[in-house]
Amino acid sequence: MIDGVVIKKLKVFQDIPDRPEDEKNERGFLIEVLRSDQEFFKKFGQSTFTVAHEGTVKAFHWHKKQDDLWFAATGKAVVVLYDQRKDSKTYKQTQVIEAGKDDYKLIVIPVGVVHGYKVVSKEPVLMFYHTTEPYNPKSPDEERLAWNDAEIGFDWSKY
Repeated sequence: MIDGVVIKKLKVFQDIPDRPEDEKNERGFLIEVLRSDQEFFKKFGQSTFTVAHEGTVKAFHWHKKQDDLWFAATGKAVVVLYDQRKDSKTYKQTQVIEAGKDDYKLIVIPVGVVHGYKVVSKEPVLMFYHTTEPYNPKSPDEERLAWNDAEIGFDWSKY
């Protein structure tokens, strides 16, 4: 595991119908994704929602100021993290995390860790990501790398 990355396995709570006639319907569920009293929570900056479709690769980028906290609500994503922080004990290590439907988790990605993902399900990935800083269009805190960056050397075709 890359130093500083947190993976919070999420608990699914089944809905309890309010009306007797709803007991025969498919039940929904509730997941508590992020709380301000968790040890890894630093501060709230912004929440963003994105949709990506089968085979889409969204990679790579990293931040100088903000942590990202990712939650895939549907579909299945392969999340790839690469530690480029020279002072880290996991420098130049890669971590692969699967997340999404029926494998719900919150992934905390610290400042300086390169990240991206690929949709590996037919169902689109609906991704919510929370950041510790708000987006500033005049000075975006996003450093881009190519999806096939040679130093990272990740083979997306395996997924």
